[in-house]
Amino acid sequence: MDTAETAADTASEATTPDTPCPVVDSLEQIGSRWRLVVLHELLNGESRFNELKRETDANARTLSRVLDDLQETGFVDRRLEEDSPVATYYSLTAKGESLAPVFEEIDSWAHEWLAECDA
Repeated sequence: MDTAETAADTASEATTPDTPCPVVDSLEQIGSRWRLVVLHELLNGESRFNELKRETDANARTLSRVLDDLQETGFVDRRLEEDSPVATYYSLTAKGESLAPVFEEIDSWAHEWLAECDA
């Protein structure tokens, strides 16, 4: 095996997902109920923790865990304002904002196929 083939094989392995389907990989990062709810809410703009808690109906422990997960995976930024009182703000990163068209498609699909939920 020559060097060019080895380099090509290595590059191919580096880009091959762990699962055969990128949809599965994507859903592992964003697919939990609470992650989707928080991401959708943050599409409206930066929010404080208590605002997110109120808007999503998540309990504080769940919301804290979800925000930490979304921050670790690069979907959410956390900003701390140390004025009195201290305030923590959350917003979407470019990666998080890139999900806007996905949510729009899901919304369209839901309006077409889940119309009975509106009744």
